[in-house]
Amino acid sequence: MKIRTPISQKSSRLEIIPLIDIMFFLLASFMMVSLQMQTVRTLKAGLPTATQATASTKSGIVNVLVNRDGQVSVDKKPLSFADFNTLLTSRYSLNTNLPVFLTGAQDATHGSMIYVLDLVKRAGIRRVAIAVKAAPDQP
Repeated sequence: MKIRTPISQKSSRLEIIPLIDIMFFLLASFMMVSLQMQTVRTLKAGLPTATQATASTKSGIVNVLVNRDGQVSVDKKPLSFADFNTLLTSRYSLNTNLPVFLTGAQDATHGSMIYVLDLVKRAGIRRVAIAVKAAPDQP
């Protein structure tokens, strides 16, 4: 004799997709918390010099040098910031695809380099490159 219950039995299934979603959420949460727990420490470092750099002296290129005092020289002629801005706008009006190479002295500050870069960008010039010098050969 078989005895049956009036309640139908359902087969139970373990849904794995919500479990995977929860595990990914926990993993991402732990990663974010562990990144926030790190302390940021900085070191003073000198910028490296390139070993394979070659000088390029093409016509139509503006070579800008920023010395340690923040003064600007264009093609080895010192200029004031007003004259520098005038020079850039006049050359840009002649050639809208004007490239500018920005070089800083070894002891030039980062702030003065950014200031000169901002002056170049304000003149409308978009082709700006940071020029590097080859390191002297070490014996």
